[in-house]
Amino acid sequence: MAARRRGAALRLCATVFLLDMAFSKGYVEDLDESFKENRKDDIWLVDFYAPWCGHCKKLEPVWNEVGLEMKSIGSPVKVGKMDATSYSSIASEFGVRGYPTIKLLKGDLAYNYRGPRTKDDIIEFAHRVSGALIRPLPSQQMFEHVQKRHRVFFVYIGGESPLKEKYIDAASELIVYTYFFSASEEVVPEYVTLKEMPAVLVFKDETYFVYDEYEDGDLSSWINRERFQNYLTMDGFLLYELGDTGKLVAIAVIDEKNTSVEHTRLKSIIQEVARDYRDQFHRDFQFGHMDGNDYINTLLMDELKVPTVVVLNTSNQQYFLLDRQIKNAEDMVQFINDVLDGTVDAQGGDSILQRLKRIVFDAKSTIVSIFKSSPLMGCFLFGLPLGVISVMCYGIYTADADGGYTEERYEVSKGETGSPEPVEESKEKQEPRSGDSLVPAVQEPKDVLEKKKD
Repeated sequence: MAARRRGAALRLCATVFLLDMAFSKGYVEDLDESFKENRKDDIWLVDFYAPWCGHCKKLEPVWNEVGLEMKSIGSPVKVGKMDATSYSSIASEFGVRGYPTIKLLKGDLAYNYRGPRTKDDIIEFAHRVSGALIRPLPSQQMFEHVQKRHRVFFVYIGGESPLKEKYIDAASELIVYTYFFSASEEVVPEYVTLKEMPAVLVFKDETYFVYDEYEDGDLSSWINRERFQNYLTMDGFLLYELGDTGKLVAIAVIDEKNTSVEHTRLKSIIQEVARDYRDQFHRDFQFGHMDGNDYINTLLMDELKVPTVVVLNTSNQQYFLLDRQIKNAEDMVQFINDVLDGTVDAQGGDSILQRLKRIVFDAKSTIVSIFKSSPLMGCFLFGLPLGVISVMCYGIYTADADGGYTEERYEVSKGETGSPEPVEESKEKQEPRSGDSLVPAVQEPKDVLEKKKD
């Protein structure tokens, strides 16, 4: 009886799950060639996929949840998906080069999504990009609300100016990453001190930084560098994004499951430097920690012992390893200053030798991973071609050997027997055996024999 109840419960759960999936799919539209003509009437969030793509299949349930959530909150953004292999001309027009590709289409503009493929992150992207490019902050209450909601955001303070035009241009390019607001001087908190107006500020890490054209250079580049919090939990995707900032990244590589003093101490030191020395380093450095050394080992093509600290230059693939023991924040600050001064030797890079080393390392890693995950598949993929090549080489070798032996045997036979004419002549001169005809052979004239010899 209990088994029957469990079976019935499992069937009920499966039915509910399938109904939920079908219900969610109802809010994601399958797009075809007519989408090209009709899309400008609405704002669209589109997943360009390929039926055979594994990452696309993994995204599908998340995408269905996005469609359901956007519909339930009354968002003006419509959610759709398009088979980019069936409608390749439309996908090519939107610049689709890989699968899956997520784009928000707004009028004549198309915005690429490059963040984590989670429901919340995708919905946040859709809200940010589909709304106003520059959002006004009319009151202090609204300003405080934005501060509580967003970890990083930018604010333009002042009236019309050339700086505001640059701000708008930067926002149109970087709205896919962060939020942009505008406000009057009366709206900003009292702790904000401005030396001149107009100004552009970034609020993050419970403080703010003011854009300085002389020290920070181009406004768009400065915003791209400052759109991250000063301290982050690192992963492969985030390190890839940080490559556009031009900053060095100081990472404590630890095992978060290990609660020993050494692991927790290095993480605390990095956090302390990021917090207490941010005015000194925020233009040049990003700080964070990473759980485990697997990704770092792949990146550096080396085996790092955990815990440790590594400084990465993600723009040129150089890295700096600790050359001293780090006991406190002062030791870490000294190490960082030595990296900036060039005292610590850089390793890695993007030279031709390093690129060749990367190719060999990636090939080796791929082969090892295949054999670890599926030994039989590895044997089939690599053993079969090697076997075929071996058989072909053996066949070529044996063919050459047989040809050489035949030719040599022919030469020897020819040398021993001479030309075929004398052999034929000798046969004719042989005595007849018993039982053979006794008719004597007619001897040919001498001049005929000489002609034959000639």
